[in-house]
Amino acid sequence: MSGHILILVENLSVPFDRRVWQESRALVGAGYQVTVICPKGAKQDTEAEATIEGVRILRYPLRAATGGPLGYLREYSLALWHTLRLAVQVRRRGPVHVVHACNPPDLLFLIALVLRPFGTKFVFDQHDLVPELFLSRFSSGGGPLLLVSKLVERMTFALADAVISTNESYRKVAIERGKMAAERVSVVRSAPDLSRFIPRDPDPSLSRGKKYLGAYLGVMGPQDGVDYALRAVAHLRNEIGRTDTHFVFMGGGDAFDDMVALSKELGIDDIVEFTGRVPDEFLQTCLSTADICLSPDPKNPLNDVSTMNKVVEYMAMARPLVSFELVEARVSAAEAAVYVPANDEAAFAVAIDELLDDPVRRKEMGEFGRDRVQRELSWDTSRGNLIAFYERVFATSVTKK
Repeated sequence: MSGHILILVENLSVPFDRRVWQESRALVGAGYQVTVICPKGAKQDTEAEATIEGVRILRYPLRAATGGPLGYLREYSLALWHTLRLAVQVRRRGPVHVVHACNPPDLLFLIALVLRPFGTKFVFDQHDLVPELFLSRFSSGGGPLLLVSKLVERMTFALADAVISTNESYRKVAIERGKMAAERVSVVRSAPDLSRFIPRDPDPSLSRGKKYLGAYLGVMGPQDGVDYALRAVAHLRNEIGRTDTHFVFMGGGDAFDDMVALSKELGIDDIVEFTGRVPDEFLQTCLSTADICLSPDPKNPLNDVSTMNKVVEYMAMARPLVSFELVEARVSAAEAAVYVPANDEAAFAVAIDELLDDPVRRKEMGEFGRDRVQRELSWDTSRGNLIAFYERVFATSVTKK
């Protein structure tokens, strides 16, 4: 083995966390020993320990935060305790050469600090901008928790030997706000594995007798904008008068039940279908059938500079999409998307309506997106960047035992 990498993730279980799972498999494929510490999933990834495709996974029980900022303090404290407990167990079995911490939260640097006397390096995998997350998620801006988040983010950057950023906007934050040397910050984009996003024959039954199918794929949390999409669908039918489209929303999350309730409240539950998490075959078939895809993430301090997985996944399946005007959405999708003014649900509905009436444009947008992913935005490119990053990390490491 080339070295032992301990990956820490708190907000999702593994392999359910697609980015972490892709990274883990890529590192094992490159000859590294990989151990992952993460929470148990509610319906999947429930075993305390598993070894899958060469990746050892240790999981602990954790309940997601409720009740605002204090809920996050409780969640993170419990997660930190379990992560430390399991990390010490892993270290007792042999050396850990790198702690690879995926945020949020930005508290996982404490685990690296405990292991540093043993020669362990610390890699910060910057999945989210936590101060911006609190600003976007809480009407109060997070209050005291926001101040704490800025402090621990700064401490994380200060301790990090190297940083992985998901896009250039995040890299800029690491360099400017985090005071990291530019050569120590590398971009490894979250990207679709084209062996998983395979076009299939369309299934007209998914449209439930309608002429067109719209699709959403992704997490349903308070900041993900599914409520914006539902209100846009209501506007599309009630104000524009379009009744020939069915919509499928794939995925789960904290806001899933609230979104189902909202669809009923808006009176569109007859044309909106919530599937929950779906297997790959259904995902592939649904996206292959969809005439248009939705990326309704509202503009806020976090979303504006974040890369949305759904955007690139739609592109991988050659689907056109509608998005609010966000900096990184435009960087990713370019001509594969129609952009409307930020958080304007009526404009979102108009864009859906106009795009459904323009099959030539939809086809051109889909082909552009698929070609762009194949050339530069697939996991093949990101995998190469990740392996090159770790070659540099280990080139400056202590001699492995």
